[in-house]
Amino acid sequence: MKTIYDIQQFLKKFGTIIYIGDRVADLELMGAELKELYNSQLIETKDYQSAILLLRQEIRMEKEKNANEKR
Repeated sequence: MKTIYDIQQFLKKFGTIIYIGDRVADLELMGAELKELYNSQLIETKDYQSAILLLRQEIRMEKEKNANEKR
């Protein structure tokens, strides 16, 4: 997985569509869903790791962007 869109499409295969309206909350919820799928042994370790890494990077970028906008 290389993009957030890839993660969304991956989660859609399991019947999970996430849209709250808050980008950071959406990303965090995707991470929680991936963790649940991984703990249930429904997804492979490499898929889980790559998706979580991508989500963490995106969350960090969004938080930095939001902090810069408030200045």
